Amino acid sequence: MVELTEEEKKLPYVKYFYRDLAKVPEEKLRIAQGAPADPRTALPLEERNRFLAGTDAGLTCGFTVMPDGLGYVANSTFMPNVTVEMCEWWFGWHSVGSDLRYKLWDHDDHYHARADKPDYVKDPHVPLAQKTWGVRHFIKEDIGFGPEEMYLCFAAPQDLGYDPALIGTDACPSLVCGTGEGKSPALMTHKFCSVPGGVQFVSRFWMGVGMKDGKVTRLLPEGARVPEAAPRALFSHNIKEFTNLASLLPALYAEEKDNW
Repeated sequence: MVELTEEEKKLPYVKYFYRDLAKVPEEKLRIAQGAPADPRTALPLEERNRFLAGTDAGLTCGFTVMPDGLGYVANSTFMPNVTVEMCEWWFGWHSVGSDLRYKLWDHDDHYHARADKPDYVKDPHVPLAQKTWGVRHFIKEDIGFGPEEMYLCFAAPQDLGYDPALIGTDACPSLVCGTGEGKSPALMTHKFCSVPGGVQFVSRFWMGVGMKDGKVTRLLPEGARVPEAAPRALFSHNIKEFTNLASLLPALYAEEKDNW
């Protein structure tokens, strides 16, 4: 468990930090510990709009190294009693204010997430769905190889090659997306789909990918491959943190939604 400051211990939402992390479903743990998925089931980077459109019939839960060497991670988390609005709120809220907001998400592995434009994030005139657009989060977390500092560079979907006409549909009511800058560059996309009883929170990562000349592109040298351990670790971390977020978000949102 990461450490808390004396100031953090006095905040009203510290109670969520002290809760046991939600238990990850056994079937996902088996996937994390098992063999990688068939690389042919991964969605090619250049076809990523199929993820928003809901026409990707490939890998939905697991990890692999793609034929072109990119790492690939897919996950889907049912979040009962969660709404699309709560998901949008979370990605803005946890990046401003106390570091505790990021710590309570995964008290084993999260240290901080700090937005570089906190005034923009907290501006009530900025729609919830846009509170990450153009905002860099300076984060510190451990996905399995020790604590690492990096930047998550969130963006408007169209700036990362996504078709905005596909957003606001039943297949993709809303999303957040960005690129990670650090030892393991990646394109990250989470979409939030309303389903009976809550939200299906659906994630995709392409590892070895980042921004170059204003476009999302492969950053791996020709012939290089992302080590299998990298997407395996990211999948294991993802299923842990989002299972826990599902357990705490309804109550946390009810208490803190207006407290930016």
